[in-house]
Amino acid sequence: MIHSADIREWRNHDVVDRKGHKIGALEAIYVDTTTDEPAMATVRTGLPTRQRLIFVPLDEAILGPDYVKVAYSKGLVKKVPSIGTDDILPAEQEEAIFKHYDMAYQPGAGGERKLARR
Repeated sequence: MIHSADIREWRNHDVVDRKGHKIGALEAIYVDTTTDEPAMATVRTGLPTRQRLIFVPLDEAILGPDYVKVAYSKGLVKKVPSIGTDDILPAEQEEAIFKHYDMAYQPGAGGERKLARR
């Protein structure tokens, strides 16, 4: 299990897919609001003048000496809905990210967000 306090130390390290292909650099961690456990990471990707943040689930993530390896292919991750590097994830976009990875999405009983940035 990855603990959020530990994974924040990996900010700016490479995020690679299951075959070792570089996706981008780890930017931030989003936790599941019901468990407070790391659920998604944002990955900074793109050209230096046109960077964006893409979301990738941290289930089955492996921490290496200078990388975080995720269980998803680079091709799949690159097609997920993205946000600008200075933007905040809109609540209405959360479900689309979960659906992209074929993951169940269930907001809180009062409509609370599923993800929170840490």
